Amino acid sequence: MADEDGYFGESVAATYDDDDGIYEAGAIEPMVDVLAELAGDGRALEFGIGTGRIALPLAARGVPVHGIDLSKAMVARLTAKPGGDQIGVTIGDFATTTVDGPFSLAYLIFNTIMNLTTQDAQVACFRNAAAHLDPGGCFVIEVRVPALRQLPPGQDVLPWYVSPERCVSYSFDTATQAMRGHYFESGAEYRTIPFRYVWPAELDLMAQLAGLRLRHRWADWTREPFISASPKHVSVWEKPR
Repeated sequence: MADEDGYFGESVAATYDDDDGIYEAGAIEPMVDVLAELAGDGRALEFGIGTGRIALPLAARGVPVHGIDLSKAMVARLTAKPGGDQIGVTIGDFATTTVDGPFSLAYLIFNTIMNLTTQDAQVACFRNAAAHLDPGGCFVIEVRVPALRQLPPGQDVLPWYVSPERCVSYSFDTATQAMRGHYFESGAEYRTIPFRYVWPAELDLMAQLAGLRLRHRWADWTREPFISASPKHVSVWEKPR
């Protein structure tokens, strides 16, 4: 069950940075390369800043970063890290919370757009990003492509990761695009998190509704071409000048 920090309370925050499955070794540097390039001489706004895995190395590149996050527990972990107290954070829902701008870059990484569990909330997120951007600024999302093709016929649950210490699976409702993560940790209670999966073309329409247009879509942060077999995408929409 969610607490006041949503689904990312202290029990999750305490081990979040230990989860190597979020980013493989060496994955953060190319991500920061792209974000720093897009930010240029401007400021960056991270939706779902969490423990600062990306904000801190981006700030170390000289990019001023501000974050929005609902979880006080996650933000406390960021603040306790070296340099974390220099990054401004606003507690709130990144789909609707506003901060003083403007920014040359807004970004939302590691499938976090799916934590908004309705289409209305996802559309609101795009509009919120656009409202914070300078003309010519960019909104970046990293998100997986829905894995429905991996589902066996007649089944709606997909095993994702299995080890003696941890089991992860996802269930899908194709009528509503609802998705739910199921997590079994060794020595811990079962927990579950709701998501809403979203297609690349649907995100492009959300961007259009917010007055943004697609600039780039890559398969990953090294800017490999996005193809039909790509398991995820990194998409960049810009606010027209």
